Amino acid sequence: MTPERVFGRDVATARRRRSAFMRGLQAVAPALIPTGAWGLVTGVAMVQAGLTTVQALGMTLLVYAGSAQLAALPLLAESAPLSVIFLTAAVVNLRFVIFSAALQPYFGHFPVMRRALLGYFATDVGFAMFLSRYGDAPPAERGGEGQLWFFIGMASGIWFAWQSMSVLGIVLAAQVPGTWGLDFAAILGLITMTIPMIAGRPAVVGAVTAGIVAVLAAGAEAGSCRRGRQRHRRRHGGRTAAGAAREPMMSLHGRSEALIPERRARRVVQ
Repeated sequence: MTPERVFGRDVATARRRRSAFMRGLQAVAPALIPTGAWGLVTGVAMVQAGLTTVQALGMTLLVYAGSAQLAALPLLAESAPLSVIFLTAAVVNLRFVIFSAALQPYFGHFPVMRRALLGYFATDVGFAMFLSRYGDAPPAERGGEGQLWFFIGMASGIWFAWQSMSVLGIVLAAQVPGTWGLDFAAILGLITMTIPMIAGRPAVVGAVTAGIVAVLAAGAEAGSCRRGRQRHRRRHGGRTAAGAAREPMMSLHGRSEALIPERRARRVVQ
């Protein structure tokens, strides 16, 4: 695809659009490494959850929502109903309703298909960076050509970083050992990317509240898992599920071994 087809044939117009595109790409550049790491983790997780290469590629290209993908993978592995999987992904992505409402003053005048395409490329990082730059723009200046191409520049960089590393994770999933700790590296990258965006009292309050809720929720989940295991042990008399499953096999082997002397005695009598 030639630059003329991307930015237009008019030289002055193409120069303005290209300049805004490059500003968006430069603005999002620091976030591309953690975004790529997160895409790599998601690509590996899709294959390790049981998806074929074609299915994983289709998911990463069509869904393009890391949190929803990771939330849906355990459900897919357990063969959950499609309605449950879709509902889970929809709940996880409810924040994009807020994103779309916030971006409406900038892109609401475009045709439906173009808005749908911009919605596909919308991400958490791109949304935060776009509003941090143009959130204070007067209403009359919102939705200009420079803002559109700035958004496209950011979205293109994020999309390419995510998809390239996600595809790499899909292809190399079998060769990536779990001891690498890629998920933790991706989380560290996202934290490093998020901290500079926490500016002002509302952002600080929101970040602190989110951290407290995350810690409390993680503890509650761990406690719930422990209580579930304890109930399971009490129900099965201290046996684990794997042990309980092996006992019938052991009893069969034990019975067959016990029958050996009896069979030998019958042969002697005969």
